Amino acid sequence: MTKDRRQLALKEWSQQQIALLKTDGADADLDLTWQMVSGDASFRRYFRWSQDNGNSWIAVDAPPEHENSRQFVKVAQLLESVNAPRVLAKDFEQGFMLLSDLGNQLYLPLLKEAQESGNIDLADDLYHRAIDSLEKMQEVSASSLPDYDEAMLRAEMELFRDWFLKKHLGLELSVVENRLLDTTFEHLIDSAHAQPQVFVHRDYHSRNIMDCKDTNQLGIIDFQDAVRGPLTYDLLSLLRDCYIQWTPEQVDKWIGYYIKQSPAVLDKEQFTQWFDWMGLQRHIKVAGIFCRLNYRAGKADYLKDIPLTLTYILQQAEKYPAMSEFHQWLEQKVMPLFEEKQAQLS
Repeated sequence: MTKDRRQLALKEWSQQQIALLKTDGADADLDLTWQMVSGDASFRRYFRWSQDNGNSWIAVDAPPEHENSRQFVKVAQLLESVNAPRVLAKDFEQGFMLLSDLGNQLYLPLLKEAQESGNIDLADDLYHRAIDSLEKMQEVSASSLPDYDEAMLRAEMELFRDWFLKKHLGLELSVVENRLLDTTFEHLIDSAHAQPQVFVHRDYHSRNIMDCKDTNQLGIIDFQDAVRGPLTYDLLSLLRDCYIQWTPEQVDKWIGYYIKQSPAVLDKEQFTQWFDWMGLQRHIKVAGIFCRLNYRAGKADYLKDIPLTLTYILQQAEKYPAMSEFHQWLEQKVMPLFEEKQAQLS
């Protein structure tokens, strides 16, 4: 089914579901207005139904050959204790869902406003609220979720080798270079598994957090890939966000806020290394994902976010002797090739 035909089918299905709602604010006497909200880095698309009285709902197109809507519904139920969208109706065969609407206000514009205006008090408030929500989320039982196991962690990092190094940069890796990557990946996997294992959203950052002014709560979206995994993963995703950068001093301050409230953190020095090495794993993965989104899905806008992911990788690798060879190779061989590629694309 084409995208246009899927949209028409979703529109008809979701309108029928709204008509069946008895307690979710639907007013049968008011017209409904339909508009596309956005797509994301997946195959999902989001549309909003709204009424003049302020009621609104989100209709989701999640093609079943690409997206696991059952997992979305399962995780949404786990997150009832935080402000995640409620699933009001679902059709797994068609890949359609109707969700409660958390509004339009993503966290990223608010953070950028705070950063550009130099309003650190506002930034502190925003991050404290996000960390508070994270700690509530980490209290959710993850026993029914997949483990963030060695195979998953390794497969994610292989995206860096396959899509960033080979596809994007055209780099033919030597035996020695492949071995260096293998060794680096092993260190990062071991570090991830040494940490306490908790509920992990797996993409907890400023584009997946909403400021819901009507409830004074944060809304959490895009959670369907949640796993049972390392304690530092979501905090790292939040504070070393691929879409906004803060000074190391500011990030350390927010890490301190988290540690002060977390009974799971007993050794700050150990926690800091776990945090840094989790960042290496995530940003290695993300650099590969951004390239794959460009080449496989035609989403070229993600290429502009690669420089920040590489900055994070270089900064954290430089801090640790065990990563010195990896850092040197990145700095001396990979970055010059990347800069050449950037010049070609500009």
